[in-house]
Amino acid sequence: MTAPAAGLGAKVLVIDDDPIVCELVERVLGGWKHRVISAGDGAEGLRLVFSERPDLVVLDVNLPSMDGWQLLGRIRELGEIPVLMLTSEGQELDKVRALRGGADDYLTKPFGTEELPARVEALLRRAASAGGDDGGRLGQVYADARLTVDHEQRLATRGEEELALTPLEFRLLAAFVRHPGQVLSPDQLIEMAWRDPFVQPEQVKLYVGRLRQKLGDAEAIETKRGFGYRYLPPKD
Repeated sequence: MTAPAAGLGAKVLVIDDDPIVCELVERVLGGWKHRVISAGDGAEGLRLVFSERPDLVVLDVNLPSMDGWQLLGRIRELGEIPVLMLTSEGQELDKVRALRGGADDYLTKPFGTEELPARVEALLRRAASAGGDDGGRLGQVYADARLTVDHEQRLATRGEEELALTPLEFRLLAAFVRHPGQVLSPDQLIEMAWRDPFVQPEQVKLYVGRLRQKLGDAEAIETKRGFGYRYLPPKD
């Protein structure tokens, strides 16, 4: 990996009550020209989210005063700051809960000094690309009897109701409606919506489920077992 040029680094907030972890994150990401600030508990972390407006948050699950799950919910209320959750080794349920709760990715402790910056860089690239073309043509509007998707305005509506989608959820929906009725494999969806080599097919499954919930129609996205998923426009 080649470190980014000086001056191009992001502001990263690490929230962890273990000072060794905070020092490690600061040392590793500092070598990539990122500015790292830290907080030792959830309350201080939330204050720094407000005051510092970080580009990315590295958030531990187990925190005093306000645990990582509560803090993740508060961060998601504020906006779409990328969040990398730190989970304990072997805690699969924590990983699933992190993704369902709105985390962008997770990293198991102890983590490698190569994996941390790689995942941070991938999340920052994904956040930067959220203002791009979503893999298709700008200005295009998709509409059917269920919903309307304006790719240029990055807006999805169901009737008169605007759908509260995260940038990732919007990119996933955009990928589906650009190929209505076509089965898309998890790898294709990762390429179109995530653009992140670390994403696993299990994460695609979770986000497809979240998208179904927000569309309010369990039949909107069909699972083709062993092949992938496809968006089914309503017949009428």
